[in-house]
Amino acid sequence: MLSDKEILEHLENGKIKLEPFELSCLNPAGYDLRALRNEVLEPRKYELVATLETVELGLEVAAFLHIRSSLAREGVIGGFAVVDPGFRGQLTLNLHNVSEKEVKVRERERIVQIVFHKLGSTSRKGYSGSYQNSKGVVTSRRKKT
Repeated sequence: MLSDKEILEHLENGKIKLEPFELSCLNPAGYDLRALRNEVLEPRKYELVATLETVELGLEVAAFLHIRSSLAREGVIGGFAVVDPGFRGQLTLNLHNVSEKEVKVRERERIVQIVFHKLGSTSRKGYSGSYQNSKGVVTSRRKKT
């Protein structure tokens, strides 16, 4: 897992890109990603929410997402995938409000923490799936038969 110092080094040498980057979102072991726009999470429903930041990972780094504890304490849970080496784009988050009350998420509010992990060796190839270069909320591109 990368420390804040290592994250800054990876940002400087281009192995990680976060745009726009805000130093106040950097944590000792991760970075807080923010909501692209205002969202209302209705009780007992889920919503797809895009991150403000565009993320780009080099071939030496993978990342995992974790819901911010303040949202978890209001009944929001998330369903997240691994961010693979070579991915670039905005992330679409599946946020589920399991509470009985609506939860409002403000534009630019910190909603998830991204935690970066250095791979044991450089990956053979980078991510090249259907979500590469995502912008805004991207719904499922899974082939359905």
